[in-house]
Amino acid sequence: MVNNKAEEKKPNIVLYLLIAVVVIVAGYFIYTSINDKKPIEHKVNTEKNDKQKETQEPQFKKQGELEFVSAKDKKVIKKIDVEIADNDAKRSRGLMFRKTMEDTQGMLFVFVVSELQSFWMKNTVLSLDIMFVNENKEIVKIHKSTTPFSEKSLPSEKKSMYVVEVVAGFSDKYGVKEGDKIDFKITNY
Repeated sequence: MVNNKAEEKKPNIVLYLLIAVVVIVAGYFIYTSINDKKPIEHKVNTEKNDKQKETQEPQFKKQGELEFVSAKDKKVIKKIDVEIADNDAKRSRGLMFRKTMEDTQGMLFVFVVSELQSFWMKNTVLSLDIMFVNENKEIVKIHKSTTPFSEKSLPSEKKSMYVVEVVAGFSDKYGVKEGDKIDFKITNY
């Protein structure tokens, strides 16, 4: 015969082990949930900082000079300072996020080969005149006074090796037409 009173006084080890496991598991989940919040908060802050940098207005950096030359009399119509966009990253960014630009400034896009080109105005605050220029430096297409932020395609319609972007109204103000030419030199690159 077994003494039931002795068994009642023995600690129930299984119960204590079960309680210990529950406490450890609960502690683990509390610890990981607290520590998981810190990287998420850091990630959100990083995204905000990246977005602020991305939308901060870039400053004009003169990297060359460009002349518009009349096809009729070969005289210089207007000379401007240009930034050069000669790689994929610079060409993709273009004049996005610019809020101001003088009519003595512009951007010259340089492509490796002459082919059909197409631009758009996504994330571009300023209305622009966009001029497509062939390998002979002849202006083959001008899109005047483009619509800011538009994702509408603006095609070259003919093969182009260069594209010049200037403020809207530039072509009309200085009489730059399709058939005129450009000449440029890179100075501070």
